[in-house]
Amino acid sequence: MKISDLETPTLLLDRSRLSANLTNMSERATGLGVALRPHMKTTKSADIARLATAGQNGGITVSTLKEAAYFVANGFTDITYAVGVSVGKLDRVAALRQDGARVTVLTDNAEVARGIAAHAEATGARFDVLIEIDTGDHRAGVAPDSLALMEIAEILDHAAGVELRGVLTHAGHSYDCRTVAEIQTVAEAEQAGAVLAAERLRAAGMACPVVSVGSTPTVVYARDLNGVTEVRAGVYMFNDVFQASIAACALTDIAVSVLATVTGHHPERGEILIDAGGLALSKDRSTAVGPHDVGYGLAVGLDGAELPELHVVRVSQEHGVVATAPGAGALPFAALPPGSRLRVLPNHVCMTAAAYDCYHVVEGEEVVATWPRVNGW
Repeated sequence: MKISDLETPTLLLDRSRLSANLTNMSERATGLGVALRPHMKTTKSADIARLATAGQNGGITVSTLKEAAYFVANGFTDITYAVGVSVGKLDRVAALRQDGARVTVLTDNAEVARGIAAHAEATGARFDVLIEIDTGDHRAGVAPDSLALMEIAEILDHAAGVELRGVLTHAGHSYDCRTVAEIQTVAEAEQAGAVLAAERLRAAGMACPVVSVGSTPTVVYARDLNGVTEVRAGVYMFNDVFQASIAACALTDIAVSVLATVTGHHPERGEILIDAGGLALSKDRSTAVGPHDVGYGLAVGLDGAELPELHVVRVSQEHGVVATAPGAGALPFAALPPGSRLRVLPNHVCMTAAAYDCYHVVEGEEVVATWPRVNGW
């Protein structure tokens, strides 16, 4: 099968670019002296996870318990569920442990820590727990120098059936950076905060074998990760236009695209219409920035070659409007007649990929495999 045989819109995954991205991050983690626990929240695919963990310790990170169950069913048994757990979900976590998996949960809340302890005591279940640390993202976590850290740690450390595994942080605010120097500063704060939290636990006589950090930009540009045991980057597997805009990758490193069909021309407005709209591309503009602000995606040729600055400038549910960037010249109407195909490189691949149930894996213009992915919670 060739790309031209596929229905549109559909999700394409360039196998060679994926392979190169996986190799680069694996070598990066090795060079930094840390384990790589790839975050599967973007790819949500066992086929990709097997490639991403090759040569690593086999552990992965997930963002939903449905993902966790899917990966356990596919043979993965060392999983970090990297969203603060609620007590109401502990039965599902315990069931996964009964299936032979070690699913580590996290919390930043003393009341939840007490709930974990009480659940373990009441049911005989066992839980592995990390304490989430806030090193500047201000989404979740306790400050590394806070009293709250020690209160949570003491609750977990004293609870029967609970193992305090260590600390975890995520420098999501690295996405707000606009220069490499800014990313390096965030990476240093991420490392320093996580290590400080770990040192405080150890000084109080508590074990802290895991010191976990990670975002793709900070792992790419961290100067060193002394005291850190693992990194949890994820979007590096696919990359996207935003990652290119902050120099975490190049446009040629983007492995995922949406295949779309040209459905109409509007020369009077300087626009081409495609059949990939907000549901196929996502309407997330939160990561659009700088020289690569491409609206809802960057349109490229069927062979992946760049076209003259074609941006998806508007979307409705099933329609995408393509126009040239200011100063980029006229639209190539003759080269893109109705019925022709193009690809759209996503602005934020995590959101784009979530609309699909599989990847059509391509080498050149050949479709060489179809890999399923899991969605839902």
